[in-house]
Amino acid sequence: MNSLFKGKIDWGVYTLMAILIRVAFFHISWMSYLAILITLHQFFLLFYSIGYIIPVRYLAGSLMCLQMLLGPTLAYNGLDHYQRPESQMQIPEFEYLSYAIPAMLCFIAGLHVTAGNLKGEFVNEEKIKRYVSENETLPYYFVGMGFLSSFVAPFFGAELGFVFVLISGLKFIGVFLIILGNKHLKPGFLVLVYGAILISSLRAAMFHDLLIWVIFLGTIFAIKYKPSIKVKAIFVGGFMLLALVIQQLKANYRQATWKEGEQGNIESFANSYDESQSQGSFSLASIAQSNIRINQGYIVTNIMQTVPYKVPYEDGAEMMEIVRSAVLPRILAPNKLRAGDRTIFMKYSGMVLLPGTSMALSSLGDAYVNFGTLGGVIFMFFYGLLFSEVLNAFYKHSFKYPVLILFIPLVFYYPIRPDCELQTIMGHLVKSCFLIYVMVEAWKVKFRLNPQKIKTSKTPAG
Repeated sequence: MNSLFKGKIDWGVYTLMAILIRVAFFHISWMSYLAILITLHQFFLLFYSIGYIIPVRYLAGSLMCLQMLLGPTLAYNGLDHYQRPESQMQIPEFEYLSYAIPAMLCFIAGLHVTAGNLKGEFVNEEKIKRYVSENETLPYYFVGMGFLSSFVAPFFGAELGFVFVLISGLKFIGVFLIILGNKHLKPGFLVLVYGAILISSLRAAMFHDLLIWVIFLGTIFAIKYKPSIKVKAIFVGGFMLLALVIQQLKANYRQATWKEGEQGNIESFANSYDESQSQGSFSLASIAQSNIRINQGYIVTNIMQTVPYKVPYEDGAEMMEIVRSAVLPRILAPNKLRAGDRTIFMKYSGMVLLPGTSMALSSLGDAYVNFGTLGGVIFMFFYGLLFSEVLNAFYKHSFKYPVLILFIPLVFYYPIRPDCELQTIMGHLVKSCFLIYVMVEAWKVKFRLNPQKIKTSKTPAG
């Protein structure tokens, strides 16, 4: 657990901020205050880790706390006043946080209990540079394969199409190799790859993947250039501003592109910004509307209000179906769960979804549905442990194939999002790991450094 308490973090600044929050918001309950402190701790660990690792564990902990602790705390302490009744927290604060806080602490503990020195997150820059020097064209092949897969994926069904969607992520791995493996930056490929995801995000009016891949890009740049605290603070502040603007404008932008027929592009996004300014969209009421998008806790409270009072606990039956759906291909399990299954969501949450609307129970919600409060808390520990063990496996094999660590973002860019269905998260985790295993087995020579040039090197301290 050293990675939780002995990492590169300024505890003095953390303590000062904790005191200022207590003074500024003295009216909030101690449960809410604890939820804020846990979230702040994860944010600090994430911030101070930038420049040293690809911080999957800290990202997973931060995003989970953001949506399961901070968002609900803001709702309970004033922002719910601006929400429609169906979008408000449905049970008392103490009841929800009595489940969510222990569950988040156990999830975080699971992420770190076997992490050692953050195994699976350190990038051996020297070996990556040697790898790229030995395989100079491979990063560009990855970029090409990624774009080709993005193009052909829509022509296949969901199962096979998902494989091509995963392969399309190779273009990001190619960019990471180009950045870390060359002395001079080659901006053309960076603009090509990230310009493509920007365009696709604007067209679909879906920005989650863009934001996550921007975060991973920032961590790669930070590993290469080792920015100072001030520089990191500037870029993190800029990213937070970008995310806030997107959250504020997303509803208007989707209204314009999905329902009013406007083309999804920069111009339409700018128009949405102008419209939000004229409507005073950065008011407290608009912030409350944005909070609903980071507050997955209100869905969990609907679940806790429904189960077991209207629908009994599943006692693990639904969880077994989730595992089965993640592991087995549809050809062997034709009736397995489908992504975006509205029936399951409405059954356990008691919420009625409009046609075309999709929501997820979340891992915290599924844990409660299957095992109740205590069992759900215990499940979240093993859920975090699963993430950690996957990272540990990559760490183990990275001694022979050092480039594998750069595939970590491809495996985790979807699972670290708390607002997604557990069956889809597990499916992505299993399929991406299997795909990478097949690639390595098929091209061992390409993935391995020249044995005569490999030198043993110590993992950096975390």
